[in-house]
Amino acid sequence: MNALDTGAGAPDGGMSRDSPDQARLGQLAEEQAALRRVATLVAQGEPPEAVFAAVAEEVGQLFRVELATLFRYEPGRTATSVTTWGADRSSGPLGAALRETGIRSAVGTPVVVEGRLWGVTFTASTLDQPLPPDTETRLASFTELVATAIANTESRAALARLAQEQAALRRVATLVAQATPPEQVLVAVAEETGRLLAVDYTVLIRSDPENMITVVGGWTATGGALPSPAGSRFEVGGRNVSTLTLRTGRPARLDAYVDVTGSIGNTGAQGWGFRSSVGVPISVEGRPWGLILVAYTRDQQLPADTEARLASFTELAATAIANTESRAALARLAQEQAALRRVATLVAHGAAPEQVFAAVTEEYARLVPVDAAAMARLEPDGRVTYVASWGRAVDFIPVGSQRTLDGNNIATAVFETGRPARVESQAGATGSLADLVREIGVRSVVATPVVVEGRLWGEMGAGSTLKQPLPPDAETRLASFTELVATAIANADSHAELLASRARIVAAADETRRRIERDLHDGTQQRLVSLGLAARAAEADVAVGRGDPRAELSRIAAGLADAAAELQEFSRGIHPAILSDRGLGPALRTLARRSAVPVDLDVATDARYPEPIEVAAYYVASEALANAMKHAQASLVQMSLAARDGSLLLSIRDDGIGGADPARGSGLAGLADRVEALGGSIHVHSAAGAGTHITVDLPGPPADR
Repeated sequence: MNALDTGAGAPDGGMSRDSPDQARLGQLAEEQAALRRVATLVAQGEPPEAVFAAVAEEVGQLFRVELATLFRYEPGRTATSVTTWGADRSSGPLGAALRETGIRSAVGTPVVVEGRLWGVTFTASTLDQPLPPDTETRLASFTELVATAIANTESRAALARLAQEQAALRRVATLVAQATPPEQVLVAVAEETGRLLAVDYTVLIRSDPENMITVVGGWTATGGALPSPAGSRFEVGGRNVSTLTLRTGRPARLDAYVDVTGSIGNTGAQGWGFRSSVGVPISVEGRPWGLILVAYTRDQQLPADTEARLASFTELAATAIANTESRAALARLAQEQAALRRVATLVAHGAAPEQVFAAVTEEYARLVPVDAAAMARLEPDGRVTYVASWGRAVDFIPVGSQRTLDGNNIATAVFETGRPARVESQAGATGSLADLVREIGVRSVVATPVVVEGRLWGEMGAGSTLKQPLPPDAETRLASFTELVATAIANADSHAELLASRARIVAAADETRRRIERDLHDGTQQRLVSLGLAARAAEADVAVGRGDPRAELSRIAAGLADAAAELQEFSRGIHPAILSDRGLGPALRTLARRSAVPVDLDVATDARYPEPIEVAAYYVASEALANAMKHAQASLVQMSLAARDGSLLLSIRDDGIGGADPARGSGLAGLADRVEALGGSIHVHSAAGAGTHITVDLPGPPADR
């Protein structure tokens, strides 16, 4: 018999009963009143715990059962009692508890919150008869109110959480807008995340290409310092959240710190006391940057939504990092451009290379920054001469000191490959330069070659004593400065070559003038003086009537004819008449006919060119033939003249002994000055035993004549 059908409580103890309709109406009124009371609590936004308790009590009294309880389902097929009315003996395994209570029948109705199974509302009776068949339906009305209360509470919690996240974003964004240093921004990100998720630790970790990670910031719920401070480095590897996150590029979690391996995993478990942790990767502008890790030191798992909430915040962190890095990059670029401008100004003003070397070394060292920097010039004997040093390097490698280029180290790597290089330690490095770096005390070193007009001139290196490596762009920034060094060296070399060329031109002009003076004085001038004296003597003889003046005058006339011929021959050595009258082709043919060494001549053009062009080509050919006869021991000379692409090309090749060096006074140095002054080029190839080949490229279209 159902408890609702009993006559217990009738005034006379008899068998009088209400009619079924009246009983049903009364039951419905009670149920609606109970539902209204619970609905009022829900509408007033009471906490779920209060609604749970009210529902259990209302259900227990309405259905006249001995037990009413609500369970929330947990991961791992467990359930937690959130409220109980009636017999309070439901702890432990549910079946055993019910048997101990004497329960005979029970009904359970699921609590579904916004489509997901949240828990169950449970009622039970100790009576022999079962609960009424409509108990499930009537109970469902209450579970709907429970679900609404839970959903409302979760919505309010979500709104509060969103407000907290937005507030955190504003605080971080304010720091970024105020140009706060990156280190402070990262600390703020860690603290905001930790407080938002109510964890015990938050750690910001950055990865680098060397398969290492670096702690860059963190926060603790206790307010104490991180067990491993910012700057601490660990190797990626093993089974731990950091490695899993970085290797997969996806969030990772460890709900229990068992079987954790790797240096960072062991540090988290033993040094930090982690019991559960979650890591979410941080990507900044599409590139992997690192991760943010949160952890509990308490013996419980992090909530199931930690990854989702943390992922939302890592987007804010990535934005803060990107903005901060962009600002830092702009500031760094401005500093770099200012340093480069200062050096470029020195170069443009023609400062001495030594001054540029010192300025470049100091500007780069202060910009990166580093603790030591030096620049060295490569010598022909394989040694290096230091032309600048800065910082800690000054006491070990003063300017002018030399070192042997030996062993396997960063300097030899640069000179052997001609490319920039870096090392993070001196482990395994050998040679005197490796020993020098160890003496200076630097750990991370970068170096780049100095290339001047295509040839390896030297190298510049810089190093830091800190454990962390130099910035990844250190080599690129160093190359920008060494380019200015190369320009300064090239300018100085060009200036020196120009001065030497001018000196050679002046010396050649002076030598030509002295030769002309000497030849005129010793030859034609003496002949003309002698003829003048003979004329005066003939004049005196005529005055006194002595001798035969006609014979003397005939001798004087013959002497004058010889002097004229001598002057004509002399003028050919300065500027042959055939060159002016008929052009370069006929002049070269005449030169070839007069050569003591047979000449195979090929003239492919008889076009006329501006006089300076023709004169330069003629003198190169004349000097080359003279050298072939005097020095090369040649038996044949091949000479060709051709026009191509607006240039005049002259080639002279002999089969002599070779080994000609224009710098050793072959006469070609002065001719090279003449050719280059016209905007042309001259190249001499003269390997020992392989003859000499001279090529001349002179600009200019044919002249209109």
